[in-house]
Amino acid sequence: MCSGKPMDRLVCGDVGFGKTEVALRAAFVAVMGGKQVAVLVPTTLLAEQHYQNFADRFADWPVKIAELSRFRSGKETKAALQGLAEGTVDIVIGTHKLVQPDVAFKNLGLVIIDEEHRFGVRQKEQLKRLRANVDVLTLTATPIPRTLSMALEGLRDFSAITTAPSRRLAVKTFVSPMNDGVIREAVLRELKRGGRCSSCITKSTPSRTCARS
Repeated sequence: MCSGKPMDRLVCGDVGFGKTEVALRAAFVAVMGGKQVAVLVPTTLLAEQHYQNFADRFADWPVKIAELSRFRSGKETKAALQGLAEGTVDIVIGTHKLVQPDVAFKNLGLVIIDEEHRFGVRQKEQLKRLRANVDVLTLTATPIPRTLSMALEGLRDFSAITTAPSRRLAVKTFVSPMNDGVIREAVLRELKRGGRCSSCITKSTPSRTCARS
């Protein structure tokens, strides 16, 4: 970010390995340099989660943070858009609303894209207008082939987070017959320790469930 050319870096790491921490520190460097930061995420829930993380981390600093998502009212959205145009909002976190034509920045310096593979071709085309002369930081656990190829070929900078944080438990995968009791026990156990849960049920194997914790 301190070099003479715009950054275009892909950061790849497993869930919980610290990609959000990298984004927080990059955003801090940009804001302290007088630039605005745009954080683009694929879902409304993730936007709210990132908003809370950024708000908590920068609570003791003079950093104005806004969110553009369905969780915000029309009045809040209007105020956020006005703040971005006037430069009073330092960091904006949003979903696809962030790439709409009515979003204008006064001094955008950094674009952070979380899970780029979750965005379609149209959204990526709209992102190009944000990428012209700004630093771009892409975070993902599963890069799409095109993005990974560009990184490996040297067209984009590439960083891999391979060391798990302290007290980070390894991912465990269990495949078993569908059982509501097993699912409930696994979810409650994970939530009790302060972790996160995700589950998937495939159509090809309706009698099985796959859970990762």
